[in-house]
Amino acid sequence: MVWLSPRTAASSPSAEQPLSLSENSSAYFVKEVRPILQKHCFECHGTEKVKSSLRLDTSEGILLGGNSGEPLIQPNAPSKSYLIQKITHEDSEERMPPNGPGVSDTEQKILLQWIAQGAQLPESIEGDNSFYETDHWAFQKVQRPAPPIAGKTNTRIENPIDAFIDYRLVKEGLTLSPEADRATTLRRLFLVTKGIPPTPKELLSFQEDSNESSYSIQVEAALASPRYGERWARHWLDIARYADSNGFETNRERKTAWHYRDYVINALNTNKPYDQFIEEQLAGDVLGEDAATGFLVAGPYDIVKSPDITLTLMQRQNELDDMIHTTSTAFLGLTVGCARCHTHKFDPIHQKEYYSMQAVFAGVRHGERPFEKKLPEDTQKSIVHIESRLTSIEMELGKLKKAAELKPDKTQQTKRPQVSSRLNEELFDSVKAKTIRFTVLASSSGQPCLDELEVFDDGGNNVALASSGAVASASGTLPGYAIHQLKHINDGRTGNASSWISNSSGSGWVEISLLKEHSIQKIVWSRDRSGQFQDRIPTRYIIEARTQKDEWIRIADSNNRATFQNKPDPLAFLNVLNDSGRSKAESLLKQKENLRGELKRLSKRNMVWAGQFKQPGPTHRLYRGDPMEKREKTPPGALRVIKPLLMDEDEAEEQRRLKLAQWITSKDNPLTARVMVNRIWHYVMGQGLVRTPGDFGANGVAPTHPLLLDWLADEFMRNDWSIKHIQRLILNSRTFRQSSKPTPMGMDKDAGGAWLWRYTPRRLSAEPMRDSILFTSGALDLKMQGPGFYLLDVQVENVMHYFPKEHFGPNEFRRMVYQTRIRQEQDAIFGAFDCPDGNQVISNRSRSNTPIQALNLFNSNFILQQSEILASRLQRNFPDSLKQQIEQAFLALHGKRPDEHEMKISRALIQSDGHASFCRALYNSSRFIFIF
Repeated sequence: MVWLSPRTAASSPSAEQPLSLSENSSAYFVKEVRPILQKHCFECHGTEKVKSSLRLDTSEGILLGGNSGEPLIQPNAPSKSYLIQKITHEDSEERMPPNGPGVSDTEQKILLQWIAQGAQLPESIEGDNSFYETDHWAFQKVQRPAPPIAGKTNTRIENPIDAFIDYRLVKEGLTLSPEADRATTLRRLFLVTKGIPPTPKELLSFQEDSNESSYSIQVEAALASPRYGERWARHWLDIARYADSNGFETNRERKTAWHYRDYVINALNTNKPYDQFIEEQLAGDVLGEDAATGFLVAGPYDIVKSPDITLTLMQRQNELDDMIHTTSTAFLGLTVGCARCHTHKFDPIHQKEYYSMQAVFAGVRHGERPFEKKLPEDTQKSIVHIESRLTSIEMELGKLKKAAELKPDKTQQTKRPQVSSRLNEELFDSVKAKTIRFTVLASSSGQPCLDELEVFDDGGNNVALASSGAVASASGTLPGYAIHQLKHINDGRTGNASSWISNSSGSGWVEISLLKEHSIQKIVWSRDRSGQFQDRIPTRYIIEARTQKDEWIRIADSNNRATFQNKPDPLAFLNVLNDSGRSKAESLLKQKENLRGELKRLSKRNMVWAGQFKQPGPTHRLYRGDPMEKREKTPPGALRVIKPLLMDEDEAEEQRRLKLAQWITSKDNPLTARVMVNRIWHYVMGQGLVRTPGDFGANGVAPTHPLLLDWLADEFMRNDWSIKHIQRLILNSRTFRQSSKPTPMGMDKDAGGAWLWRYTPRRLSAEPMRDSILFTSGALDLKMQGPGFYLLDVQVENVMHYFPKEHFGPNEFRRMVYQTRIRQEQDAIFGAFDCPDGNQVISNRSRSNTPIQALNLFNSNFILQQSEILASRLQRNFPDSLKQQIEQAFLALHGKRPDEHEMKISRALIQSDGHASFCRALYNSSRFIFIF
């Protein structure tokens, strides 16, 4: 039997102990206490209704409490227990239960006695698991339904997908549309898989190919193309909230984040199994794919830290929340982030489970780490050899230095000591003066600083004090600092907190006009007489005095001081060696320099923005998400509604992430496969079988074709989680190849296309639109991978400023997936087409229709430039035939030859406005910017 720990009102949140279940059932609770709760509480806090997220029919519910985040009972302290406070509240509106006669005195006595004696609870009571018992479709085991028998449409069914679609269409009184023409189908296939259209040559060749397998051959070629990975990587990068900057006000770039983008492209091109793809993104450091964990830290990151500990802790909570939210949305299609402050309002996700997932990621920090864990063997051997040679050189140099220590350095014997921060004396023959000027010619760093300038007469009195009537002036003073003002130069106080700083880097002057003429013979000055600060020291200077004749004479300077050095000169020993020794030492030093350079080159490792990992401390559930309100500890874990994931509180950091990844990719997990095949369907068909691809929970939309969704999910897992296998099935289906033309019956019964009676047309998103313009003009640079290009000009200060480019050259003609994507900023043209900036997970891009989109596509410098490039190419390739020029433009941009009317108006446009205007018109046509 485990006794529940008492907690007094004076206890701090961090000192609270979690309530825990007893080891054996308590007969007293079952016989006496539970009937009272059942009588008065279960109606609102039981299986059927759960107000304020409070369950009183489960042990867990009693221990954790509801939305308040407070346990319902405090063992051994009935008066401090929330349960007793509510049933005995003086205010009838606050007292529970809200209806009926209330809890009787006898019943109250039983509850008081139970709590006073430690509030023993059995390990389980009736209904304990009911919180996780759900009939919601997404949490049910994936089934493999048999494809239905063909319906009444007389359509020949060869693909199981078509069987499921046809079956539902028959029920809705609809049929599949006829197949689209071959040109339209090929163009659709290319834009969906590769993000660029077919060339005229590819189009004509396909149209002339009568082979029955010609289309499936094109599908295979498209999926094997390097362009495929570039197009589909963009979809995943939306989900992974990928960008190349931190966001927030400083918005600094992440120069090595692109390795993750390239990892995604390679993973898709090589058809990496999706379960492996998931596991590497959560634990790639363990599995040999360091760049993959860029997924964890791809989100926004605020580098500005507040001195307020509450704000700093909240910042960290936001970072972890981003990882939890992204992981659960991307792989599970659940909004786990909604359980941060309280138990999920709609899905069976307890607040404690949110913090169990937080414990998985608690050791993950934003930042870079080495890309390769181990250097190649031949490189390691070279490093060992170089290090051995450097050791020998250091020994030889050591012998020469030891010999040099026995000889005096004559070059420095006649010089005064170098200037210091603390105190510097200038002695000279007595001179009569009324004004003294100290001019700084160079400083050790930044603007020079003087904390006090003292001028002593022949009697040893400081005559430069302001209190003696002396007045100071200067070339300029650094503004904005009360402790660094001109008045401090002669106020008799020393130290950095009472000093003058010039407003000019490395230079400046200060003058002190004495009350009357004095005979002076010594000046004392310092930068910081306390010795705390060693910067801003005047290292080269001139001190002058103005005589009665109004002439300036130099009375001291830095010329006879030893050269200023912050650190001892490591080469000073060369000055005292003979010619032979000096020559040998210089040769050794040169060898040392070269070897160190080579060592640095060999030892250099590529860095990648993929997170830094450290074993974390304990994770606590937070009351209402407040980092200052810690409650019980929560070990690493996951969502019990799927299946329990049990880990020790001190589980190794990397094992936490690996075990979560394996829990996600288990074939027993009903969500992972369903979510991904739905995403694939969404990106191929334009909308998912589940219209909310990021939310498969109760707030999401139920699938339009649940049997098909399950069949695809099962097929996905059976075929080694192959993304291309599912894409191949969809792309080869009649459902994908059907016409997009509307029919009266279809529009009347299903205008939104939910039952898939036609292929729903959709506008190209920003990336394939820009890529297609560049591809068809002939300007597209197909260089793959590596650092990105910029569509923004960058101004670097303490914060980064970004300005959209208005003029473009070959450096900006790569595919848009390689754009350096800056959070909170968009390029001037295609940013208007609903491009996400990486601030949040985007499972389904919005599709707006705004005037600026049309203006950008018609009037921007980019489209004018590309229209000119295309026009020049058409005229260069077909110099003698306007008809061929027009036909090639239509084939490239529209995927078809022009009809008679189109040929006629194209000729007229070219003759009146030129080839470039004709090309610009085609680029702005629906046939170019839509997938039909």
